[in-house]
Amino acid sequence: MRCEAPTSARPGDKAIITADGRLRGWIGGSCSEPVVRREALRALDEGTARLVRIVGSSEVKQTRTANELTVATTCPSGGSLDVFIEPQLPRPLLIAFGESPAARTLTKMAGLAGFRTCAVHPGARSEDFPGADLVLGSLDLAEAKPGRDTWAVAATMGHYDEDAIEAALAYPDADVALVASRRRTAAVLERLGARGLDSKTLDRIRVPASRVRGASQEEIAVLTMAEIITMRRRRGRTEPALESSPVAFATDPVCGITVDVATAMHTAVHEGQTHYFCCAGCKATFEREPAAYLSALPI
Repeated sequence: MRCEAPTSARPGDKAIITADGRLRGWIGGSCSEPVVRREALRALDEGTARLVRIVGSSEVKQTRTANELTVATTCPSGGSLDVFIEPQLPRPLLIAFGESPAARTLTKMAGLAGFRTCAVHPGARSEDFPGADLVLGSLDLAEAKPGRDTWAVAATMGHYDEDAIEAALAYPDADVALVASRRRTAAVLERLGARGLDSKTLDRIRVPASRVRGASQEEIAVLTMAEIITMRRRRGRTEPALESSPVAFATDPVCGITVDVATAMHTAVHEGQTHYFCCAGCKATFEREPAAYLSALPI
């Protein structure tokens, strides 16, 4: 953190902001904390670092670029802060079902690409898959804790294909892929449908490299891993920020300061819409002439 006095924060102050929006540490008072918390949640959601510049000047326009936000406030202190936000995210998880060369190659490549790796095969022991972060000897994936950034690939080559896919589909946030030919894929889908899985669930199954004929198991693994990496990058660019955030923020229409909706002490309702303010002064100013401030929009 860089500070320009007067501010309540000091150079080098740090804080940890968790995914539930809680802040532990210190990065300044009411003029800085909400906007930094909001941007920290965006950073966690998008997986990218950013700089937040809080400038104590009404003459500076609020601007946003891909990695930097400049916010002008009318805070009485008049100081300025530069806060660097760096997301600390768990590594993505690659779950590879099977003991085939494709499954083993996938596990190795995913580890090199920065993924946590989980090898799954009935009866498997840790020594059977050297280098894997976790080895499961059953199809119970609970220990792996699949979540939003989980990529499950069934490279079972005809051995328990349906069981592996069904185990992965039990986790709604996981991306699920099957390494198989078109004919085998059709057969697997038919059997899963007979088990009661609906079409919406079956549509989650991807079939990477299905159009590549004559490829070796290792080549199929390379193509599958490349597709996973591409999809992760595209997903990170297209998902809306704060989509899953448990915290709601608003912008004070008078001074432009970000306000935590849940803890805001000053609110006003105008034409059926609730507006949130950082202090009683901003609320009183708004209530005197609402139309002058209704054009203010959050960045």
